[in-house]
Amino acid sequence: MKPEELPERDQFGRLLEDRGVWRQATTLEAAGELTARWLEGGSSYQPGHFAAGYDAETGPIAAALAELNRNGLFTKESQPGLQTGTAAQREYVTGFCSAAVAGDLLSLSTRTDLVTVAHAPGEASSASIPVTLAGAEVTTVLGSSENPVDEAQIRDWADETNDALALLLADSWYVEILDPVWGRNGVLLPAVLGALTGRDVGHYRT
Repeated sequence: MKPEELPERDQFGRLLEDRGVWRQATTLEAAGELTARWLEGGSSYQPGHFAAGYDAETGPIAAALAELNRNGLFTKESQPGLQTGTAAQREYVTGFCSAAVAGDLLSLSTRTDLVTVAHAPGEASSASIPVTLAGAEVTTVLGSSENPVDEAQIRDWADETNDALALLLADSWYVEILDPVWGRNGVLLPAVLGALTGRDVGHYRT
């Protein structure tokens, strides 16, 4: 096949050139920077996200998520708060980080009404904290570790990124931070950024 005939995108519409950059990302800092670029529209490839861009609901919080990624939290999942007549969401963010960062984020639960669940490397924990409702049906829950702990999970991450990063994620902490108030926005992400940067902007209990 001639070079000009090589595909530019994979089957999900992600630019293969952007995927190539992830082959060189071997630290959480590098993964966070590439994720921030994707959130800012500078890339069309994000490991584990099988589309060229993020979901529409991520738009209003994309800039805040990019900041988290540049300050020690390689984010994996998130959603804004939502409250309508038929649906409700709690704002949350999850991601990979060092033990020290996990400790800082866990401390949010001691001085604010935010909830942090921290999973140690190799921990196959599982719980069910509802964060999305469609009518009376729970459609999304938190509480389960997303660390790659078995060979198949590590291989999936390696295929999407590289071997070194996949093994690093297996040895990293996985954290889930949520706002317990249904539909609330504007509290969680600033508080998480404050914990990451040492600037305490948490929402204190009253």
